[in-house]
Amino acid sequence: MNKNDKIYIAGHRGMVGSAIERLLKKEGYTNLITRTSKELDLRNQQAVNDFFAAEKPDYVFMSAAKVGGILANNIYRAEFIYDNLMIELNVVHAAHQHQVKKMLFLGSSCIYPKMAPQPIKEEYLLTGVLEQTNEPYAIAKIAGIKLCESYRRQYGANFISVMPTNLYGPNDNYEPESSHLFASFIRKFTLAKRNGDKVIEIWGDGSPKREFLHVDDMADACYFLMQNYAGEEIFNIGTGTDVSVLELANLMKEIIGFEGEFKFDTSKPNGTPRKLLDVSKLESIGWKSKISLSEGIQLIFEEVKDKEF
Repeated sequence: MNKNDKIYIAGHRGMVGSAIERLLKKEGYTNLITRTSKELDLRNQQAVNDFFAAEKPDYVFMSAAKVGGILANNIYRAEFIYDNLMIELNVVHAAHQHQVKKMLFLGSSCIYPKMAPQPIKEEYLLTGVLEQTNEPYAIAKIAGIKLCESYRRQYGANFISVMPTNLYGPNDNYEPESSHLFASFIRKFTLAKRNGDKVIEIWGDGSPKREFLHVDDMADACYFLMQNYAGEEIFNIGTGTDVSVLELANLMKEIIGFEGEFKFDTSKPNGTPRKLLDVSKLESIGWKSKISLSEGIQLIFEEVKDKEF
């Protein structure tokens, strides 16, 4: 990518898209194309085709998606599969038709089987049953990966796909009904500290293990791959280490200064027992995460401690 190439960041207001935009601006890229969902409905094929015909982007970071946590994924199942399939189909096809030089598609670690061996290697895709609570979203993301693979095989399109682990950082979603684990915890601990609460409720029993990657590291990995990789293989992006839900809670308790206790609601779902990505393939070509979990929690708490949730 040259500094004056036209680069379209789909989903630039989301957590990943905004991090990619920040990084590219910092690196001196001056020709970034963005549209809000109101300006361009990516579910509308004609609108997407018209946009690509008019703008003719050289590169695309495809980070637009309908996303949410366990609750949202489980309730709005039809919306999650329909919206994400439509967005992917329209953008991938338009990128091919209008001869985009290269596109990076963001998958999700939920594409892997619920009971996949740990840590999860890229080749475990499509080897087992998915986690039921987010199956529609996972199927849509698998379809996006296979779209990119198929357009590469049939047309030679330079489309690559990455699988991020659980992400957190600036522009995260803190809505109680649709937030992911890290953001929901940040909100709970920040409000509890602010209000002097004595108890924080946690879904499940605290045993599931999760890996967390700061979104600035994610953006850096995407930028690295856009510059250095042009093959068919998919890449996991993560830290290579995980913590249990209880360990994450204790870490936040210590860093944020919450002095109460936890109450576990075991009537609520745990989700997948463990989800740690094997990131050895990405590390073997020269990229590794830099921001530790403790450092990341501190950074986010400083950002949101006075936020109106």
